[in-house]
Amino acid sequence: MSASLREPTAPLSDPTLPALLDPGAATALLDAYRPGEDRFLGTPGHTLLAHGTAALLPHDSRPVAQRVADVLGARRSAGDPAPIVVGSLPFAPDAPPALAVPRSVRWAPPLHQDPLIALPVPSDEDTDWQVREVPSAERYGEAVAAAVARMRAGEFDKVVLARTLELTAPREPDLPAMLRRLARRDPSGYTFAVPSGPGRTLIGASPELLVARRGGLLTANPLAGSAPRSADLAEDVRRAAALLESPKDLHEHAVVVDAVREALAPYCTRLDVPERPSLVRTAALWHLSTTITGEPADPAVSALELAAAMHPTPAVCGTPTSLARSVIAASEPFDRGPYTGMVGWQDADGDGEWVVTIRCAEAEGRMLRLFAGAGVVAASTPQAETAETGAKFRTFLSAVGASL
Repeated sequence: MSASLREPTAPLSDPTLPALLDPGAATALLDAYRPGEDRFLGTPGHTLLAHGTAALLPHDSRPVAQRVADVLGARRSAGDPAPIVVGSLPFAPDAPPALAVPRSVRWAPPLHQDPLIALPVPSDEDTDWQVREVPSAERYGEAVAAAVARMRAGEFDKVVLARTLELTAPREPDLPAMLRRLARRDPSGYTFAVPSGPGRTLIGASPELLVARRGGLLTANPLAGSAPRSADLAEDVRRAAALLESPKDLHEHAVVVDAVREALAPYCTRLDVPERPSLVRTAALWHLSTTITGEPADPAVSALELAAAMHPTPAVCGTPTSLARSVIAASEPFDRGPYTGMVGWQDADGDGEWVVTIRCAEAEGRMLRLFAGAGVVAASTPQAETAETGAKFRTFLSAVGASL
């Protein structure tokens, strides 16, 4: 293997956090999460638990970054010394956001630094899940084949096509326990649970940082190109090495990196983009990964402004963006909602982190709707992309004790 192996990118830690390891602090916030009023976000840099709602972000014609700046500015003027917004933004640009200023926020060091994260979580109670595929694997493969035919005819370069699993249980699932299992499965990633609408909760564990900003430094970490992990060590290494040399996956990754570079360049005086991707691993998948760093030209540009300039990247939509969106709308028999949007936080100074909303589900009542997508290029096959979505579903299926 010619590239480095690392865990998901960790942006700079919050300087207000304790410098020394505080055993149990991060897992205490994880254990304290309760659906409805709480918003939880664990990142490689820190852990936060927000409680209550002091203000909701309005949905109007102003750019979302401007709305966030206005709300946070108003809260600071009203006497809140350190207001933040926490929550999610949907894939569709005209859909309402689910962002709020919480009444209180508790911070802790990251989960992966907490030794108590290694303690086992009781397995999920036996749940008789009813599983419905939307669309079916066969229909999904047909959509992939149709997109490949259009790309080989020169219509467009890439599209990300998704499918869902609708899981229904006899009773409402235990979301706090589900969150704890997700966090312990990949403690170095981005684990989240936030309200996504009336009676709905967005919960997941994403490996992909869209963008983080802290002062004069921005970090982006696009992922594209993946392979399933193997329990056999030799086979796992072989799959990782093959991914690093896969022309199809390297091309898919390069398309995404080029798009991120193009989106961020106008905002930066310096932008460092490695020539070749590295590997990043989760419990279920290997990913091709590139960590991009830069310095904003305007110190006032916020993390959300940068995220909005990048979103959606070809890693979750395709290219050209407008045509890919139309292909997605015609091919996917469901509304993505928060899936492939972004989830994160931002403070009144513009610092924050925004994560790509993947490896996730939306919970409502007794139902969980799981999402997974695959990047389709001209070299794709229906069988391979269907298998890739199945591998991506495993992150969440393992957390709820279900199978496809």
